[in-house]
Amino acid sequence: MSMISRRSLLAMGGAGLTLAACGNGIGSAGASRLDARVDATRNYLLTKYPGTQDLETKSVGVLWMPLMTEASFGFGGAFGQGALRINNVTVDYYAAAAASFGLQIGAQQYAHALFFMTPEALADFRRSDGWQLGADARYALPDRGGAIAASTLTSTAPVIALVFGQAGLIAGASLAGTKYTRIIP
Repeated sequence: MSMISRRSLLAMGGAGLTLAACGNGIGSAGASRLDARVDATRNYLLTKYPGTQDLETKSVGVLWMPLMTEASFGFGGAFGQGALRINNVTVDYYAAAAASFGLQIGAQQYAHALFFMTPEALADFRRSDGWQLGADARYALPDRGGAIAASTLTSTAPVIALVFGQAGLIAGASLAGTKYTRIIP
């Protein structure tokens, strides 16, 4: 073996080790774990709140965030990961992060889904480097019987946000200021 080919072999081996150490998620099981969480969250929502089936059918895409964790003690923050699905097929993965300041203390976890009701709203979301839920979004609140209000299903809002499955010591959950960024899980 010549000196050049040994150096090339050594360089390729070193490059392979370097890439393996990056941990960027390529080839990991992160995507399949996240898809399984999204499946469970979607099934829970559609079973517990049957009206969301109509909402999903009318939407052009849904961002499912199966678990957001929020904690605060004066300063607060929230983080979670999810998947954007079009026709219930995952097309991208996203992280959501939010920060807050004020009179607050506690921790909670919750799930949420963003239903994109227009192709333009979905395109704006996918095109952005860091998208935030705007004032033109509508929050849907299922009633205790699991129904979604008829006004939600006939809404002309480009994005409908649904927060559900809250557990913890903070009252309420807000998506205001939450930034969504595309990731490789």
